[in-house]
Amino acid sequence: MAFLSAVRELDNQQRHVVLASFLGWTLDAFDYFLLVFVIPEIAHDFNVGLEAVSFSLMLTLAMRPLGAFIFGRLADRYGRRPVLMFDIVLFAVLEAASALAPSLTVLLIVRALFGIAMGGEWGIGASLAMESIPPKARGLVSGILQEGYATGYLIGALAYWLLFDHIGWRGMFALGIVPALLVLYIRRKVPESPAWQRTHDRGAPVPGLLETMRGRWGLFAYLVVLMMAFNMFSHGSQDLYPTFLKQQLHFDTATVGKLTIVLNLGAIVGGLFFGAWSERIGRRRAIAVAALLALPMIPLWAYGGSVAAWITLELPAISSWVQFSPVVMFGVGVFLLQVMVQGAWGIVPVHLNELSPASVRGTLPGFAYQGGNLLASITAPLLTWFALRHGGDFAYAMAGFIAVVAVVLAVLSLLGPEAKGASFVTNEDESAATPVA
Repeated sequence: MAFLSAVRELDNQQRHVVLASFLGWTLDAFDYFLLVFVIPEIAHDFNVGLEAVSFSLMLTLAMRPLGAFIFGRLADRYGRRPVLMFDIVLFAVLEAASALAPSLTVLLIVRALFGIAMGGEWGIGASLAMESIPPKARGLVSGILQEGYATGYLIGALAYWLLFDHIGWRGMFALGIVPALLVLYIRRKVPESPAWQRTHDRGAPVPGLLETMRGRWGLFAYLVVLMMAFNMFSHGSQDLYPTFLKQQLHFDTATVGKLTIVLNLGAIVGGLFFGAWSERIGRRRAIAVAALLALPMIPLWAYGGSVAAWITLELPAISSWVQFSPVVMFGVGVFLLQVMVQGAWGIVPVHLNELSPASVRGTLPGFAYQGGNLLASITAPLLTWFALRHGGDFAYAMAGFIAVVAVVLAVLSLLGPEAKGASFVTNEDESAATPVA
């Protein structure tokens, strides 16, 4: 009922805005996640180790803050819509260019440039959507927008499952040009943000970043640290999972693809549920609950095969009725864990936008998000290094890492401010609302 009520709050134009912002993040994530499926194959073709290729993930994440700042400032000055269109074309072209890389060095350079373009999309799309919808719909729409990330990962998993054995890793990257087609839809159907348009029509001068952020640098620092924990939570549980399934468990392409699809179905369910639920219990509490509920899901997610063997050995009465195969147990674990991981993430778009001053809403949410990404960009190389130094045990490395990060994220969320229901209509005092402790 809450879902239908929130949807009914949107008019036709607002639905186009939400759909375009969702698809932008979906296709951005699709392009990013194509790489995580093919790390071993790229390493083989370029005759390098897994760590060398996983460094490309770090480069992409590390360059995203630069993109968030550049494109965010452009969006605050020239409007959300035109800058979003340019950014989508850029990241699609750079993704396709990855298919032509003749060496690992060239691939790393292209992935770094891709990171700049990828960093711009989220902040612009989220501000465009949040400024265009009624406040009552924000929680649900926040979940929808953020789960564009999981949907992109899911589409990437489908592409890997169905196409990889036929087109190889270069063919996978070539698919990355597809998002450029979204620009045609945005050009025809999506209007500019009403909040930005109102300010632009008044001819009011746009305050500089330093002027707007005076007295708010503490908030910015907090958001960056919060987003570092968020990004470690998601990238630590997702980016190396296909590598874990292939390298440690020796699952074939079809099994890896299917489990990754299940992973993202759980993520979508979690984002929608917790995003909508945050309208009732508040942003901070919903994030903390989702993060802490991830803890009991870790054993199934990382050690599904061992759990299946234990049930078969210790609970013969149950196992005589139901076959607990390792693949099924991993599927249950990865579904439930991602319900919680992306459940917490589903609240991020609305939480950051409500905390951001109006004149930098195109810049601050995305810049804080990607600043956290920069601090968290060491995640994939760190986990790969740690796993390889423990006999290739990715399960051990990822399980311990996610357990610690989940607790840290819950604590950071509860200690921070909240501005649930903040008005985006006026810019009178340059704050969305008074954050509450």
